[in-house]
Amino acid sequence: MTDSSSPKFYALLIGIDYYFPNRLPDGASYRHLKGSVRDVNAVEALLKEKLNLPEEQIYKLTASHGDDPEKPAELPSQWPTYENMVSHWQALIAQAQSQDIVYVQYCGHGGRAQTIYPSLKGGGGIDEALVPLDIGNSTSRYLRDLELVKLVQALVDKGAILTLVLDCCHSGEPTRGGDAEVRGLQTGSIDTTQRPKQSLVADELELIQTWEAIAPNNRRKGTAIAGMLPEVKDYVVLAACRPSEYAYEYGFHGKERHGALTYWLLDTLKQRTAQLTYKVLYDRIYAKVKGQFRMQTPMLLGEGDRLVFGADFTPTEYAVTVLKVELGEDNQPKQVLLDVGQAQGLVKGAAFVIYPLDMTDFSRTEQRLAIAELTQRGATQSWAEITTLLRHDIPITAGDRAVLTGVPLSFVKKVRWLGEESSAFSNAISGNGWVEAVGEDEAADYQVARVGEEYQICDDTGVSFPLKPTLAIADPQTPTLLVERLVHLAKYQTVQELENHDPSSPLRGQISVKLLGKQLDYEPGDLPRPQPFTDPNQPEAQVGECVFLEVQNNYTEVLNVVVLNLQLDWAIDQIYPASAGNRFVPIDPGDKETIPIYLSLPPGNHEGTDIFKVFATLDAANFRWLELPPLNQPIPSPISRGFAVPTNPLEELFAAVAAEQPPTRKGSTVAYPSREWTTTQVSIRVRNLPSST
Repeated sequence: MTDSSSPKFYALLIGIDYYFPNRLPDGASYRHLKGSVRDVNAVEALLKEKLNLPEEQIYKLTASHGDDPEKPAELPSQWPTYENMVSHWQALIAQAQSQDIVYVQYCGHGGRAQTIYPSLKGGGGIDEALVPLDIGNSTSRYLRDLELVKLVQALVDKGAILTLVLDCCHSGEPTRGGDAEVRGLQTGSIDTTQRPKQSLVADELELIQTWEAIAPNNRRKGTAIAGMLPEVKDYVVLAACRPSEYAYEYGFHGKERHGALTYWLLDTLKQRTAQLTYKVLYDRIYAKVKGQFRMQTPMLLGEGDRLVFGADFTPTEYAVTVLKVELGEDNQPKQVLLDVGQAQGLVKGAAFVIYPLDMTDFSRTEQRLAIAELTQRGATQSWAEITTLLRHDIPITAGDRAVLTGVPLSFVKKVRWLGEESSAFSNAISGNGWVEAVGEDEAADYQVARVGEEYQICDDTGVSFPLKPTLAIADPQTPTLLVERLVHLAKYQTVQELENHDPSSPLRGQISVKLLGKQLDYEPGDLPRPQPFTDPNQPEAQVGECVFLEVQNNYTEVLNVVVLNLQLDWAIDQIYPASAGNRFVPIDPGDKETIPIYLSLPPGNHEGTDIFKVFATLDAANFRWLELPPLNQPIPSPISRGFAVPTNPLEELFAAVAAEQPPTRKGSTVAYPSREWTTTQVSIRVRNLPSST
């Protein structure tokens, strides 16, 4: 970093342990913390050690406990007051240039206050906020969500490469002693104190305009993602928990307190020498935090495939996270808890290969740690038994990665050959884990026939699939390509059919999905003005138009929502949330999200049907490994992508859901996995724009 023309690295670190006496109108208060300053000091030490970051490129505000109980140990110029936090942000914005790397971390209390932007959020709206140490003074101000968004956006607009870490929450509950504390109000209350409305960040109109430009549909209460940010793109956010959860600080190993998010962030980065993406870093943080604190689900948002503390990107390999490892009597790993389950279509018998956390090349077989077979399935988490331990020199730990390598027999699709079977096809299909050939008199899912100089694939009723490009019989590669397309169709079909058939599931019918209408001239940032469909029961739209999908949570708890787009060319994409690092979007009880979707058709198609399949789970789940490329493109192998295997719901779920339970401890009752997820879907007919004559 000695070359003045090369990108620089800047950090803004804010940690608050000491809070001046305060009491909100409802009697709640922001208590002292014990690990926030320690967190930012440890992050500072890591940045200096790993990156040789000079002191002048680190901005830091802290309030720690000292000898005088009446005030923090630091000088007032270093206190995290509202004024100091804003001025340090603005100094950072002024200093940072395009392509500079900026790391911002806040450790302290998060809060909720009556909105000072009623024109945006309504009279009963809520502002999410970072809490300065002197909030007990009625003339002090919160750093509110609209201000934070403006500060973040200013860095993004300058071209800075930003990472934001928020180790705080906006609600809490009294802990039962011990070494744990929640970084939030004891009661999750809302501060109604009348405070100054003037912002030092920007005037009210500018703050509102920036907010609406980023998330025009998010006016409800200023919270959607990470508790404070309406939408995350072009940067990375690591947040301690979902908006409705708690961010804990804890005395790890009986020692001094740290925030759970920061502790495992530091632990992971100290142990690993290879460069990690934020997605891989998050996977280990998630496993460690979730394994200890049931009511804390860390969140990763934005550019998850970016390298930690870097500017470069690397393709994200979607693998399953090892959440927990149980040892046997011989002190060897006996079984592992995996971050996958029934909601992704998985059944017992699926085989996984486990790799170290920092492994990104899953073709390196010498790095495999173990092989595990799924034995107990939950809704979004399942236990797998270690069947083969491949490495004794490297322990399996929470955060390691597991990729699918074997398909249970019940997943195999039957293929009938019409007419004289090709020996080359027989060789190509032999031993394939997804499809197998059957005789002419046996039931089959697909049929293959010669039509002229080409092969044709039909469904079980004889309706052909349009294959583009066609499969020429004379091409020696065709038998292999034919089997690849059959496998692709089998995966697409099972995802399309995937449902939760349990009639007793409390989530049944608790998510409403509908297409509101279409709009031709919609641009991001515009206020949606959807025009109604001619026939709402059979909606149609044209290429280039934008349709609006509304998803509403009718349940009593937060639901984590994902939308998959099943397309005409047999591709499956996760379109909501779209960013590579985002697993899901939490929607609060009674709330709804409106999702704009631009329509298109594959080249050479004049019309077709798009399916939008919406999944909702109570726990965190990863649906990206259900994604598929178009039919004419090769599917990345399960070893390289970690795709889940979708099951036939009529075959597996109907028979097994009611009797199966996730693993239990100490005899406690655990809900059936089918009670923890649901899915529904809508479709729309898409046509090309009429040609002008």
